[in-house]
Amino acid sequence: MPSFFTQSESYPLGAVPTGSGVRFSVWSGAAERMWLCLFDEQGEAETARFEMARGEGGVFAVEVPGIGTGTRYGFRADGPYAPEQGLWFDPDKILMDPYALAIDRQYAYDSRLALPRGSAVDTAPLMPKAIVTALAEPVAPEPPIFRPGGLVYEVLPRGFTKLHPEVPEHLRGTLVAIAQPAVIRHLKKLKVSAIELMPIAAWIDERHLPPLGLRNAWGYNPVSFMALDPRVAPGGFQELRDLVAALRREGIGVILDVVFNHTGESDEKGPTLSLRGLDNRAYYRHEPGEPARLVNDTCTGNTLACGQPAVMRLVLDTLRHFVRHAGVGGFRFDLAPVLGRSAAGFAPDAPLLRLIAEDPVLKDRVLIAEPWDPGPGGYQLGRFPPPFLEWNDRFRDDVRRFWRGDDGTVGTLATRLAGSFDIFREASTRTVNFVAAHDGFSLADLVSYASKHNEPNGEMNRDGHSHEIAWNNGIEGGTNNDRIAGERRKDLHALLATLFFSRGTIMLSAGDEFGRTQHGNNNAYAQDNETIWLDWAGRDRELEAFVARLAEIRNALPVLSSCALLTGEAGSPQFPDVEWLKETGAPLTVADWHDPDRRRVTMLLADDDGRRVAVVINGDRRASVMGLPERPGFVWKNLLPDCERHSEKPFLAQGRTVYCLIEEAE
Repeated sequence: MPSFFTQSESYPLGAVPTGSGVRFSVWSGAAERMWLCLFDEQGEAETARFEMARGEGGVFAVEVPGIGTGTRYGFRADGPYAPEQGLWFDPDKILMDPYALAIDRQYAYDSRLALPRGSAVDTAPLMPKAIVTALAEPVAPEPPIFRPGGLVYEVLPRGFTKLHPEVPEHLRGTLVAIAQPAVIRHLKKLKVSAIELMPIAAWIDERHLPPLGLRNAWGYNPVSFMALDPRVAPGGFQELRDLVAALRREGIGVILDVVFNHTGESDEKGPTLSLRGLDNRAYYRHEPGEPARLVNDTCTGNTLACGQPAVMRLVLDTLRHFVRHAGVGGFRFDLAPVLGRSAAGFAPDAPLLRLIAEDPVLKDRVLIAEPWDPGPGGYQLGRFPPPFLEWNDRFRDDVRRFWRGDDGTVGTLATRLAGSFDIFREASTRTVNFVAAHDGFSLADLVSYASKHNEPNGEMNRDGHSHEIAWNNGIEGGTNNDRIAGERRKDLHALLATLFFSRGTIMLSAGDEFGRTQHGNNNAYAQDNETIWLDWAGRDRELEAFVARLAEIRNALPVLSSCALLTGEAGSPQFPDVEWLKETGAPLTVADWHDPDRRRVTMLLADDDGRRVAVVINGDRRASVMGLPERPGFVWKNLLPDCERHSEKPFLAQGRTVYCLIEEAE
């Protein structure tokens, strides 16, 4: 790889104030001419258009004296217009700087942004403008607060506080709101190790949404990578920096959900906003031959060419920017196999994945992969290289199957509880366990709806996953039936306890701790309304208190969250590190493991100090007497409510419940 692309500090791209003016630079391997365009409140004047000189490695640059921070600008590029060859140059299109640090307004889709060359429509009035911004001083380099085994709390920044009654109304839905005292108290009550902010880089609506009166609310359709969306950060980058600092003071890290697999320019009918107009053929992957069809491994219309040097540099520079200037603790990579994809398929040792893991600025950050994409061979769970953690959908699905009552699932449940070492074969697991996330049913909905209800999305319920592992306990949706409501509450308690008592890193989607519902919509990306805005006033406080208790237990017992491999061998002078027991307290036999009707199991853990912790699971709807190994001078103490003892030793485990007990000296 040319040194130009690895030595970013020596050749900074974007707009860099120099003291006497601003130097602008942008890369294109195929453009023949490039112009910088400056804008004021009246728009662009011909005298504010500067042709940029092509220099080393395809970088176009110009320095304009007498201007500084706050200047608004964009680029125009010219060259061949031959879409069948992957060339889309059109000087009527104003283009966003891929290295823009701030923009003056949010993106808004307009069909005129997608008109072909020769349409005589200048898109400058339709596009946000980049703002020349001076970088703040780098934050003091500190190691991330979050460590594997902690609790990641997935947050949609806008929906998280939009209805929060204790947040000033003018701050709701922004990053500033997350730093408010009431929100921080909630995070600390749940023992959150790090919040994972869903995308905050500036995004655009998909073209089919405006006619439906809908807006993209999740942010997984980016145009700018470094510039924050004005809807969630109206005060700009400083708001992220302040949030990271405020949460760090409380012992909470910040992980950014980043999208480097596609952009909002979509397919060949999509708008020309930035990369397409600068060098479509270099920034996006194409099928071989002509016509040059965009590869669509993301089901969004395009796929970034993450093996190309210019794209690799853009990704690395973006990640470094957030670490150096905001102090973020890590990143979750959406559709992460794209980062390691080429025409030959996914490779765990792909250059970009290796560069991220080895980069001096990034190598100690938390790196979380969503290890699948919709393209051929896109399911890559367990194949990402260390130190990447991976979202574990096998945990999600297998835990749901067990609690739905599917036959023959107890052995698989035990494997998931123990850290999924059938998938992660190193000495320590890299799993991120979850039972619900932003994509799919909310936790409350998966026990209330047997099928999706996505009609409000305007696609006649065709969108979203059609095979959710879910159940409704006899009635679809909400109910006033006390029996069914009671069964659903048991199911929620059981799912949450299974999550919190599983080894490895865990993730909880914000609001699932108090029963958030999307009314059966399992693809609510376009519902920027009460469907996804958390109902803080109407939250289920009993469920919230239960989750807080689970968090306290997990936090107090490191053996529950450890990422270390369980061997079944001595973890202390007295006990194996794990034993699997049946109702009598005796070890499970081979026949027990293969019993398709088995619904009960105990995971008995021992730490290095000889302290034993029992996670007792009764997946049957019937109560069962459960026994645990006894030793003189010690008693088993239940750490969760609803444990009815028959005597000093065995106890009655209610149907569809999970218990956690600790052995203590009498």
